[in-house]
Amino acid sequence: MKYIDTPYFHYENDSLKCEEVSLADLAAEYGTPAYVYSKNYFRDRFREFTEAFSSVNHTIFFAAKSNFNLNVMKIFYDLGSGIDVNSAGEFYRASKIGADPKRMLFTGVGKTEDEIKLALENDVLVIKAESFQEIERINEIAKSMDKKAPLAIRVNPDVDPLTHPYISTGLAENKFGIDASQAFDVFVESAALSNIDLHGIDMHIGSQITSVDPYIESVSKITELIKKLKAAGIDIKHYDLGGGMGITYKDEKPFSPKDLADRILPVLSKVDCEIFFEPGRFLTGNGGVLLTKVLYTKSNRIKNFIVVDAAMTDLLRPSIYNAYHHIQPVAKSAASDITADIVGPVCESGDFLAKSRIIPDCGRNEILAVLSAGAYAMVMSSNYNARPRAPEILVDGENHYLVRSRETYEHLLYDEQILDKLHQH
Repeated sequence: MKYIDTPYFHYENDSLKCEEVSLADLAAEYGTPAYVYSKNYFRDRFREFTEAFSSVNHTIFFAAKSNFNLNVMKIFYDLGSGIDVNSAGEFYRASKIGADPKRMLFTGVGKTEDEIKLALENDVLVIKAESFQEIERINEIAKSMDKKAPLAIRVNPDVDPLTHPYISTGLAENKFGIDASQAFDVFVESAALSNIDLHGIDMHIGSQITSVDPYIESVSKITELIKKLKAAGIDIKHYDLGGGMGITYKDEKPFSPKDLADRILPVLSKVDCEIFFEPGRFLTGNGGVLLTKVLYTKSNRIKNFIVVDAAMTDLLRPSIYNAYHHIQPVAKSAASDITADIVGPVCESGDFLAKSRIIPDCGRNEILAVLSAGAYAMVMSSNYNARPRAPEILVDGENHYLVRSRETYEHLLYDEQILDKLHQH
């Protein structure tokens, strides 16, 4: 099989390390399954991104939906990032790291009235709106609170991002944003509302995008709209390009932030706006692994199965997107390669981490590393089958820190109680 070795997850004497810490040691200390993150990967990706756009006035807002561990969010915040929050829960988490609401974007296609009030009460930098009905409701709520709502409007440029349909967000068929053909009129009507302070324009065309071309097409469309709006007297202060930059999971060849900057800066130079970005996966995806232990192996007439203790409850992406995550032993193996399905213990046929994967023939208790688990892994986890969520461990050089402990069964019960009066006969 192919072993992947990076500066952040690398083999030393045939044993996989995160930075300078042995993953086998972490599995022994904290058990499996467990998420392990590289702090230096996070830091280096943020610096790479912000340096690529250093020639323009820009701000990065880390997309909390990709990895909302408090310490992960704080790493980016301390580096100068704002936080893109998509719900009251993400706002609460961002607040817990001491994030200033003036460095938060409040996004989401279906914000509740309570969430709109929360954003206004706390004076977030911008609320992103995705329909005219929502804009009208934001205006009404702001009026009742005697406030002006700082608003940006998300426009759907109807561009194919060339990614999985479930993570495409910029086509006309997707639920996100306002159709580009209607956008000018919506901006004009919104600007006339009494309690709306129209700040900017927003787009986000999808996730795991590996070609620059959809960005160029989208930016060109939105830039023309900005020029038209400014000519009509509507001052657009910022242009938010969203996130969506892809990473390498298997054999993708994604573009770099510099590649993107080289292509879009000539277009962006035509608009006098601050530029916002909302990266998530690019900053964290390949900075994490999921450690899992082999429980059993078995074969039938058709397939080999490797049953591990991680499941779709720990990494949902393979089940819902048929997403590829590279899997390799923590200790390099001399065993012959086999083709096997790597499956979890949950009672669903969709509970798999890999199908028909070439991997060394594994023995019981062997530790495997599931790569690219720094984004959309822990945040999409669940307690299905009453499984406690796995711990999160952050590595910084030769040091490691437990930044979220493994859930206990008491966690799962929370305040659930047996009511005596319900069972009286």
